[in-house]
Amino acid sequence: MTTLAIEIEQLSAMDVHVTDDALSVDLSDGRTITVPLIWYPRLLNGTPPERGNWRLIGRGEGIHWPDLDEDISVRGLIAGKPSGESQRSFKKWIEQRSIASKRGEA
Repeated sequence: MTTLAIEIEQLSAMDVHVTDDALSVDLSDGRTITVPLIWYPRLLNGTPPERGNWRLIGRGEGIHWPDLDEDISVRGLIAGKPSGESQRSFKKWIEQRSIASKRGEA
């Protein structure tokens, strides 16, 4: 078990691809992990330009989308963990996006 933990900690994201229905992350060991976009509602509800505006954080330990206020860890992807955001938090985020869009801020 210790070996697996060490291997996961050494993995990092190298590149990210987001389509209308999937998130794919190229890892430092050559693998690509692809998960359904529905696991991450903020990405699912983001526009293609918002989903394309990402950066690696923590030396590739995670990915950050500043336009969507979304962070996803490599560890979570490998573990198969979808977003842990509550429905209440997500609903508040959607409402704020709607207000900003009406004001022309989005």
